[in-house]
Amino acid sequence: MAREQLQVLSVLDSAKTQMYHFTAIVIAGMGFFTDAYDLFAISLVTRLLGRIYYHKDGPKPGTLPPGVASSVTGVALVGTLCGQLFFGWLGDKMGRKRVYGMTLALMVICSFASGLSFGNEAKGVMATLCFFRFWLGFGIGGDYPLSATIMSEYANKKTRGAFIAAVFAMQGFGILASGIVALIVSASFDHAFNAPSYATDKLGSTVPQADYIWRIILMFGAIPAALTYYWRMKMPETARYTALVAKNAKQAAADMARVLQVEIDAEEQKVEKIAQDTSNSFGLFSKEFARRHGLHLLGTTSTWFLLDIAFYSQNLFQKDVLSGIGWIPPAATMSAIGEVYKVAKAQTLIALCSTVPGYWFTVLFIDIIGRFTIQLGGFFFMTVFMFALAIPYHHWTLHANRIGFVVMYALTFFFANFGPNATTFVVPAEIFPARLRSTCHGISAAAGKAGAIVGAYGFLYAAQSRDPTKTDAGYPTGIGIRYSLIVLGVINLLGMAFTFLVPEPKGKSLEELSRENEEEIEPTSNTSNRTVPV
Repeated sequence: MAREQLQVLSVLDSAKTQMYHFTAIVIAGMGFFTDAYDLFAISLVTRLLGRIYYHKDGPKPGTLPPGVASSVTGVALVGTLCGQLFFGWLGDKMGRKRVYGMTLALMVICSFASGLSFGNEAKGVMATLCFFRFWLGFGIGGDYPLSATIMSEYANKKTRGAFIAAVFAMQGFGILASGIVALIVSASFDHAFNAPSYATDKLGSTVPQADYIWRIILMFGAIPAALTYYWRMKMPETARYTALVAKNAKQAAADMARVLQVEIDAEEQKVEKIAQDTSNSFGLFSKEFARRHGLHLLGTTSTWFLLDIAFYSQNLFQKDVLSGIGWIPPAATMSAIGEVYKVAKAQTLIALCSTVPGYWFTVLFIDIIGRFTIQLGGFFFMTVFMFALAIPYHHWTLHANRIGFVVMYALTFFFANFGPNATTFVVPAEIFPARLRSTCHGISAAAGKAGAIVGAYGFLYAAQSRDPTKTDAGYPTGIGIRYSLIVLGVINLLGMAFTFLVPEPKGKSLEELSRENEEEIEPTSNTSNRTVPV
């Protein structure tokens, strides 16, 4: 039986879109801008790091050894996974606001420190770079559950999906910004030093000043995060945490009355009644949680895990795919700085034409057609385009067909972002109880990062050519890009299947979805657990 909703929560659910909604989107979104910038900027500079610190005379420029490349790329993802679990749990224990500042401070300090990696020997620079990127990832990880939970608890139920998706959509601008910053920095240095290609002058193609380029690109990520720190600290705690978890009705009403500029009754007796109700006090590892939300948690974790294998494989290694079809020239024909410019140009075009629009299509349509439909459709089209790229792969490698390959490859990004990359972030912030919301979102996000680690490490090796003479230095032969794309297509197909475990939250309050407004649970024979919208 459903109990009467607290007035402060009813007012939030029915509130018209106001300036505080947009303020919250910007404050939370700038964290995600920084997250995406820092996580994807590293893919722009890995080739440069190889040229600077692992130069060997030979027909090809120096590259990072396999173990080092895996560590530099993946260590931030490992840190992110740990941060999602730790700060997700801490957000439910200490409150969203108190933890929110910790994550941002960690991001600012470690983003800046990434560019200050010590020494001029390869071992020292790579060790300190990996150390700071792990802790950078740890801070980034905390931003996932906290930003999603805060935005879902601030939003009204009519446009909640769009608000959470808008926070996540700032990732697109972060990816775009990393490319633009790399373009500006590399173009400036190229104009100043005008280095020859590697084929012309092996040593002269990497000027000593190139060491500043990767440091500037990585350090720039600290700026947008630092700019939002003050405003993050000024945000009040969410009313749902204050009322339903901290059980402080008076404070919740006062905070939201100030934000919404309306009078709200504290309803302290109603909160006391909720506190005394034991039906909603079960823990994460209880049978009651498994009965109510077990399949939902399986759905959110599995779909995010499968999605991120494909998404991060594509994003972190798109330079290898684009090189494979000839869109980026062979490394020997470019200088070290010129290679950074070419890789950044390709990533920026992909982000501008497909990644950013995909995020904002989700924002526009998520509260119209629903999370379930967008996620299922996204996985479906990602599968179609992966197979369309992989099966006739030789056709796409021909010079005349390169643009067609890039268009198809860009469409997989579009439907990842107008699809499961956005919805897997949104849904876990809506369907779990307030006292476990941040924890469950952190678990779901950590499953996603586990998928990202599989994609990042696995694709490094899998995408290597089957011809031993065409592999990168130090790598064994792999299955090649074609078969790697087929594997990613199958993974997307599995994502479609697990989407059916995820409920549709469109148009419902958070308390309806989590069943926190129920006084007692009496299962009957006609209880429906369908997840597809009806």
